[in-house]
Amino acid sequence: MPVIGVLALQGDVPEHLAALERQHVKAVPVRRVEELDAVDALVIPGGESTAISKLLVAFDLLEPIRERLTRGMPALGSCAGMIMLASRVLDGRDDQQSLGALDITVRRNAFGRQVDSFETDVVLDGIDGGPFRTVFIRAPWVEDTGDDVEVIGRVSGGAADGKIVAVRAGTVMATAFHPEVTGDDRIHSAFVDLVRAATATAAEKQKEDR
Repeated sequence: MPVIGVLALQGDVPEHLAALERQHVKAVPVRRVEELDAVDALVIPGGESTAISKLLVAFDLLEPIRERLTRGMPALGSCAGMIMLASRVLDGRDDQQSLGALDITVRRNAFGRQVDSFETDVVLDGIDGGPFRTVFIRAPWVEDTGDDVEVIGRVSGGAADGKIVAVRAGTVMATAFHPEVTGDDRIHSAFVDLVRAATATAAEKQKEDR
């Protein structure tokens, strides 16, 4: 059974843990390096990206997470988690650091302030079952992507028509919205499938190397 960690420094940690547990995996909070070392994958929840950045440094987790991501650890980021996984951040603080796991440029608070939060339906490529009801809270959007990044969701209609709000590259997924608060577990299910495939491949490689 895969063990999936949820970065538990700030944000929607309980909601992500519950959604993952419904997928029949072991879900654990991660606050220390030894807890990170024990997981097969990591979810970075929504919250406040500048606060998460500072806490990663304070808890000595920034470089260990970067190193695990470089070695292929699967990751899912929602809202602030998307910002943290990005290579480039617009409208961030000068001292804000990100993990650089996705070759994307994101704009912080692109949809506006807290009072501009909204819900809408988004069609997600590779996610069966019809449009996904998405919740945007001080959300970012993706302004550009590298060649290896697959765009899997865009806003349809309104002033933000066509803006990229969900991406995937290899074993890393990110959404500008909060799938953990809707009760619709399809994104978590897709991520768990990705993690299971990645862990099976890693186990097979270990056998071949023996």
